[in-house]
Amino acid sequence: MKLLVQGKVRDVHDLGDERLLVITSDRISAYDAVMPTLIPDKGRVLTGISAHWFAHTGDIIPNHLISARLADVPEQVRTPNMAGRTMVVRKLAMLPIECVVRGYLAGSGWKDYQSTGAVCGHVLPAGLRQAEQLPQPIFTPATKAHEGHDENITRDQAAQLVGADLFEQAEAACLSLYMRAAEHCATKGIILADTKFELGVDGDGTLVLGDEACTPDSSRFWPKDHYALDTSPPSFDKQYLRDWLDASGWDHTPPAPALPDEVVQGTRARYSEAYERITGATVDDWIKECEQ
Repeated sequence: MKLLVQGKVRDVHDLGDERLLVITSDRISAYDAVMPTLIPDKGRVLTGISAHWFAHTGDIIPNHLISARLADVPEQVRTPNMAGRTMVVRKLAMLPIECVVRGYLAGSGWKDYQSTGAVCGHVLPAGLRQAEQLPQPIFTPATKAHEGHDENITRDQAAQLVGADLFEQAEAACLSLYMRAAEHCATKGIILADTKFELGVDGDGTLVLGDEACTPDSSRFWPKDHYALDTSPPSFDKQYLRDWLDASGWDHTPPAPALPDEVVQGTRARYSEAYERITGATVDDWIKECEQ
């Protein structure tokens, strides 16, 4: 297999025949640095949650997943550790933008609103508070930064990058995906504050959902029973890790510090809880499903 990309979390190999093998590791990153300590089963959580959403949103937009079964990956990587963290997917020409949908005012959106009263060109009502639900979800694209942070851009800027027709398709699909996921999460006691999608185009020119979907790495999940305005609510994502890193005194300059077992287990527990709430199954159930 030819290694095409080794990202912060995923390794992507070319299988030929317009197929890729995506292996989601247990690596975790924060502040643009990869931690030297792994989070057990994190890659399986991301893969399993993505597969869940792919299976439940195919009526909105097709996705790139061909198979997550271990039997369908090349024999040289057909090992027990790979079960649940591998996906054979279709090769796509990915759009050069991050497709972000926000339903609540948080993160960089809150910072932009405080300074300009708008988020990515969406002028919002005055007087909104941190973590407040927006009148309606908004599509807020961003650039894809090869180094450093992605930067928010306006809808017009995004349309110039991908073309007006493709942009309109992407915006409509992502808003529908967010609404579907947010409604499901709400039944599980979770608020989906915002999320990021990656879209690409297949050989026929069809817009396709790729990468991951509504995972703790790509989304801001808030437990409904801990939600409060004027705060940054606790979440089922990397915020727990970021808080520990901030308290540790690390200045965000690589290399990152090793993580103590308490932080490893605390992070693992949050990812696993997100998986179990969203899918209604356990991570072990997902592993067994992929081993069949």
